[in-house]
Amino acid sequence: MRKVKELVAGSASAAASVLRVEVETTGADGLGAATYQLLLGVRPERPRGLLDLHYLGEVPTPGGRRAVYDALAHPDTALLVGASLFPDRKFASAELQKGEQSNTSVVFDERFIFKVFRQLHEGANPDVEVTRALGSVGFADAAVPLDVWADGATDLGVLRTYERSLGSGSSLAATSIGRLLEEGRDPRVAKADLAADSRLLGATVARMHVALAEAFGAEPADGGSWARQMSAQLGRVGEGRLDAVRLAVMFDRLAAAQDLGQAIRIHGDLHLEQVLKLKKRWLVLDFEGEPDRPMAERRRTSSPLRDVAGMTRSYQYAAALALRERARGRKGVSADDRLLVTMWVERNMNAFLTGYASVDEVHRLLPQSRQSRDALLSVFELDKAVYELAYELAHRPELADVPAAAVAQMLDSDPPLPEFPAGQ
Repeated sequence: MRKVKELVAGSASAAASVLRVEVETTGADGLGAATYQLLLGVRPERPRGLLDLHYLGEVPTPGGRRAVYDALAHPDTALLVGASLFPDRKFASAELQKGEQSNTSVVFDERFIFKVFRQLHEGANPDVEVTRALGSVGFADAAVPLDVWADGATDLGVLRTYERSLGSGSSLAATSIGRLLEEGRDPRVAKADLAADSRLLGATVARMHVALAEAFGAEPADGGSWARQMSAQLGRVGEGRLDAVRLAVMFDRLAAAQDLGQAIRIHGDLHLEQVLKLKKRWLVLDFEGEPDRPMAERRRTSSPLRDVAGMTRSYQYAAALALRERARGRKGVSADDRLLVTMWVERNMNAFLTGYASVDEVHRLLPQSRQSRDALLSVFELDKAVYELAYELAHRPELADVPAAAVAQMLDSDPPLPEFPAGQ
């Protein structure tokens, strides 16, 4: 434990106190040090209604035993935190956001959302830095910070406007595929067709890339640097899990290629769970980058096609999970089911790419030849699947077979993956 600070002191009106605790961890052999922060509620008794997963237990104190729990998981202490950090806002209600997240988020008054960063990094957090920059150049489809909670140069959390949505991209995709399988109809005439929304999402991502280039500038691509990052990520998976030799060949081709377009600041972890569908537009969230990559790597420039690959892989991942879920049900998965889902993936990926290409300004950031664009997108899709495998092995090992199968399928695809033009 590196630091303990009382954020909210107990009083007659607030029996609970809140501690901000920093915990420093190290990886194997003392490598991979990381600092995490926790907001802990401390009160005489366990709060009513608190779920077991948010309760740490009792600890002895000079004033007697006290219950310790996740301060943001209970409305009373979450409101104490909000009042302490943002006294001018006068929040009346607080609700912890559910679901699997790499950070902790609380919704205040259904008008504001406060994200507390779990892992701390010295300097501006990219989710603050990038969204501020996007707002400064007029990009309206990312939530800009209203207030930032910081300790010196280190960002601890960020307050934004809360947007009511129709759902995340991943939830809409799951609904679309589920209804498609129930109807058993061609995706083009299915009631929950997502293609129009996918096309709109592609255009939104392209405009985001144009805005990022305006905000941070663009520079010549460095295929060698990208290839080294991909090789480093492959090393994080561990030996024997992937065909490292064949993957290394793909990365070597990238290192030798010339027509690679421009390098810009990108989202870095773009997938269907990172976008919310509003009534007439998409909102892009969470610009921190992939959580299992080093922060220095997340802040580096890359090709816009890396984000595009994150989205195309996400459509494929949504389909694989839907089939996996159906296989667990009583009906199982038929050949017709697999064909329908394949058609759904192709339809929505093509719609997304069509929407992306409809933004004329983005083309100056991309490789100039179609062959180079296809080859670069394929390499980034491979790299994304390798990252997915490393992530799943670390966090959800029961799903590791999904990205592993995707890597194998891409390497053994017929026709084979496109190659960079010869002689470049």
